[in-house]
Amino acid sequence: MITTQKKSLQAGKYVDAQYVDTMIRTYKKERWVQNSEYIGKEDSLTAWMNLEELEEFVERIKTHGGNGVRICFGAHPQEFENTDLAGRQTVVMVATKGTDSAANKDLYVCTEGKADILAYGWLPVCPPYCGTGLTSPGTTLVDRGDKGWSII
Repeated sequence: MITTQKKSLQAGKYVDAQYVDTMIRTYKKERWVQNSEYIGKEDSLTAWMNLEELEEFVERIKTHGGNGVRICFGAHPQEFENTDLAGRQTVVMVATKGTDSAANKDLYVCTEGKADILAYGWLPVCPPYCGTGLTSPGTTLVDRGDKGWSII
């Protein structure tokens, strides 16, 4: 009997603190300031979920034959039902099935007799739902010209 070993196609890799800090600082300087000015309040910088939620989502993906997750950037509409979140950016995780990051499809499952996408959202974003203190890397001082300085 001949067995073949399945090669794992890893799309990303582990990164160090310097990489994290660089990505966050670049985002804050090149996107966050403009986003915040556009929506008229500080835009969100992070979304959070606990490990139990993540594991449950991954297990549902596996149960339904999926093998990936697409993390989609999004924004709540200005007239969103939760006014704290209205206009702010967020992320939505969409279950996928496919061979790699370029060749995959959204995963649909039967829910209450109809096909529906397997996705996870409504994650608490910061701001407005932030802990206390400076707990994330990338604290940045941004010169907003005549609008002053922001520490983000």
